[in-house]
Amino acid sequence: MSRIAFILLCHKDPEGVIAQAERLTAAGDYMAIHFDARAAREDFAKIRAALKDNPSVTFARKRVKCGWGEWSLVQATLNAVESAVEAFPRATHFYMLSGDCMVIKSAEYAHDFLDREDVDYIESYDFFTSDWIKTGMKEDRLIYRHLLNERKHKWLFYKVLEAQRKLGLKRAIPADIEVQIGSQWWCLRRRTVEWILSFLRDRPDVVRFFRTTWIPDETFFQTLVRHLVPEPEIRSRTLTFLLFTDYGMPVTFYNDHFDLLLSQDYLFARKVSPDATELKARLGRLYATKGVYFPISNEGRDLFKFLTGRGRIGRRFAPRFWETEASLGRERELMIVTCKKWHVAKRLVERVRQVTNLPAIDYLFNEETTPLPDLGGIETTLEKRTRHRRALVRMLFDYYETNRLIICMDTANLDLMQDFYADRSTTRLLEIECDFSDDYLIGHARRIGLAGERTPPDTLARLLPTVRYDVKFESDRIRDAAFGGYQRLRESASVDENTYPLAQFLDVSEHKAREIAATEYLFVD
Repeated sequence: MSRIAFILLCHKDPEGVIAQAERLTAAGDYMAIHFDARAAREDFAKIRAALKDNPSVTFARKRVKCGWGEWSLVQATLNAVESAVEAFPRATHFYMLSGDCMVIKSAEYAHDFLDREDVDYIESYDFFTSDWIKTGMKEDRLIYRHLLNERKHKWLFYKVLEAQRKLGLKRAIPADIEVQIGSQWWCLRRRTVEWILSFLRDRPDVVRFFRTTWIPDETFFQTLVRHLVPEPEIRSRTLTFLLFTDYGMPVTFYNDHFDLLLSQDYLFARKVSPDATELKARLGRLYATKGVYFPISNEGRDLFKFLTGRGRIGRRFAPRFWETEASLGRERELMIVTCKKWHVAKRLVERVRQVTNLPAIDYLFNEETTPLPDLGGIETTLEKRTRHRRALVRMLFDYYETNRLIICMDTANLDLMQDFYADRSTTRLLEIECDFSDDYLIGHARRIGLAGERTPPDTLARLLPTVRYDVKFESDRIRDAAFGGYQRLRESASVDENTYPLAQFLDVSEHKAREIAATEYLFVD
């Protein structure tokens, strides 16, 4: 039967490290611990004192100061592996863990899983042809020397890299190896680990190369396993369940993820929140249990991709309260007033409020200072308002206890208009077409940063046709969208001509519409 020597890299939470070591060794497995030399001495002393009488626990002979992206992480792993190989001759597998990992299966299940196939579990994809690296440097990780910590010395790190590029200081990859990349959380057989240690004694050139690559913990073991072990004996996967966002950041698991984690085809999970005390307690009791059946559905990755693909914000199964209903409601009417001259639209909706008593909101997606009621934080920034636009407007309907609401939008917000028109509610659009003098367009160019107070007149004269066309282009896009219920109010039209589209848009009598259209100061700049 398999027996696992866990290689634990950690730098904090001594109580958690002690609990994890006791929990995993109680089931007959082993653990070799490397506690970061940067961490507090008293924390390491506490761990050693608590575990000194446990024969199934050993420590790396030499502790190193670890830094993200550095060789030090690989060296720390090797130090712990060497101690484990020597201390635990009966260990059949060596499993990489961090302090943020938690077991999600029982020891009985884990041993049976490893006994099924005589293979190594390590993600390893061709460094140059795979798309494992989503963002940032790729080839430059290898062909240039990286001697500094990118996070501690960011400016100098990239200056040194830039200097190497300019001076053409590329280096060759060792000719007989094919660099692989993958997750640093692996599970290797004893024979494979012994082959790696022997290889490193014979090939100092390979060690020298990886010492100055960037983020070598994602390439070092992955490359050596592929170099030493026959292809049929490798499963290119990790046994630790972990998810990454589109930005390369690890997803954190919380108390409400217990059932999800147990149903995944993995033995451990990373990364568990330090605050998820209930989850840690439940998982902590799991490893020593016997006779537990784990139905594997393995939907975790697809579920995460589905939820984030819909733009969902918040923890799994715990959405913010404003996300519970995406639609405005089939029975509601949203009336959008769009105009490039914001002051004209504001005057119109203010007059509409006076005549019809309909609730109306100014440019809520364009002006941070637009007065809004307290809606639980969703209203605090333009970014939040836009991201949760349907939820925001639905809450405004609820706040005003109405089924009819008017909002103002800039003519550039075609995407927002299209989104609201796609809703089940009834949406109407009123465009206010204004006349634009040269002076107004110059002021507009200054407001949006195209011109300044000292921009020469000749430059402004060349700029004006472009600005005028840009304003007209936005209006043309709105008309080309062929929105239902579209009406147009024109500055150049008479009161009678503007009365009908207003009456249709607001669904009010022509008498009230005429009263609004006759507002004398409506189009004054």
